[in-house]
Amino acid sequence: MNRYTQIIHPIPGPKAKELLDKRNRYVARGVSNSALTFVAQAEGALITDVDGNRFIDFAGAIGTLNVGHCHPKVKETLHDQIDRYIHTGFNVIMYEPYIALAEKLCQLAPGEHEKKVLLLNSGAEAVENAVKLARKYTGRQGVVSFTRGFHGRTLMTMTMTSKVKPYKFGFGPFAPEVYKAPYPYPYRRPDGMSEADYEEWMLASFEQFLVADVAPETIACVVMEPVQGEGGFIVPGKRFVQGVYKLCQKYGIVFVADEIQTGFGRTGRYFAMDHFEVVPDLITVSKSLAAGLPLSGVIGRKEIMDAAEPGELGGTYSGSPLGCQAALAVLEIIEQEKLNQRAEEIGAQVLERFKAWQERFECIGDVRGLGAMCAIELVKDRKTKEPDKALTAQIVAEANQRGVLTLSAGLYSNVLRLLMPLVITDNQLQEGLTILEESIAAAVGGKQYV
Repeated sequence: MNRYTQIIHPIPGPKAKELLDKRNRYVARGVSNSALTFVAQAEGALITDVDGNRFIDFAGAIGTLNVGHCHPKVKETLHDQIDRYIHTGFNVIMYEPYIALAEKLCQLAPGEHEKKVLLLNSGAEAVENAVKLARKYTGRQGVVSFTRGFHGRTLMTMTMTSKVKPYKFGFGPFAPEVYKAPYPYPYRRPDGMSEADYEEWMLASFEQFLVADVAPETIACVVMEPVQGEGGFIVPGKRFVQGVYKLCQKYGIVFVADEIQTGFGRTGRYFAMDHFEVVPDLITVSKSLAAGLPLSGVIGRKEIMDAAEPGELGGTYSGSPLGCQAALAVLEIIEQEKLNQRAEEIGAQVLERFKAWQERFECIGDVRGLGAMCAIELVKDRKTKEPDKALTAQIVAEANQRGVLTLSAGLYSNVLRLLMPLVITDNQLQEGLTILEESIAAAVGGKQYV
């Protein structure tokens, strides 16, 4: 009998059905939902819905809750801030939490150079402003992102994003001077090619890209996710990341690390770029920075961050006091509870189970991860590696019905990704993984065991 999950009513339950009727009546159809129910309460890695069903959260609000739901320190900090003031607009009258957070982020970000910070609202807004700063600093227009990359849903970031459906189809025309470069996908490398040779080949392909697709002298910035998130948790090799960075240095291109999903403990470091021993010029951050409050930022070299004149950067709610205070609490929690180390421990447990599943289920083509950013790729055939989108969706739905919230990802929507809060206990983690394994078994119907 499960200790943490509890399914009283098939999902959606009676109260959730009533709310779903209203959701379908009043909320835009284009907003998607992974689980067909509504939260009533959440704490740590557990969520209870309006019908009393209790779930283990392996989605973490798409990687937003590394410190978990409603952490006591975050709640205490927010209550204290609300009692003093909620919002004044940093562009109107400044407040100390903004300064304190900027100082802390400058201290944590890689590199010994002088840094400055710009605080904003969403990840897409952070990427937009990183592009603005790079263009202002270099006097160039070109922007390079990578195949399978995801950077947001605004005009610029939607243009930079690689997946056409559902993010771009029918929403053009798109922003000009944006180019897509090749990004490694080790699982899908050519047959017979070693990983080392593939990495060299991909780096050579990037160099060829700078000849065939866009002149490096016209590029303001290259924007790279250290681990592709929505793209399927693709982990590149160190040689490739360092090679791209060196080419940026050679041509005076601003190297931007999009750490929106990878940052603040997810991969076992504050910033995933530390795994690759690369010091970015600019870093975009959001998601788990503020434990669920809308907050994002750009951290970067002083000379680039100061390229814009006063008044050229900002926004009405950018760097809100509540978000800043939540973020300061988050950074304390990560340090005090050793969540970077915990991410490594979680990742080791998850990958151990994943590899065992790979031996059991023929539908699992690949197992991969960095820290607690782990995924399995589902295929119809291991030889052809044909993606199995339908099976992935079935497993996600089955897991939801059994009490585990999880998400799909990947260009073909055939990757099962895990983004559980890093405060999850070992017992909760193992129960969730067991339910996920049972969900895979139910979805394949016992026909694809090897």
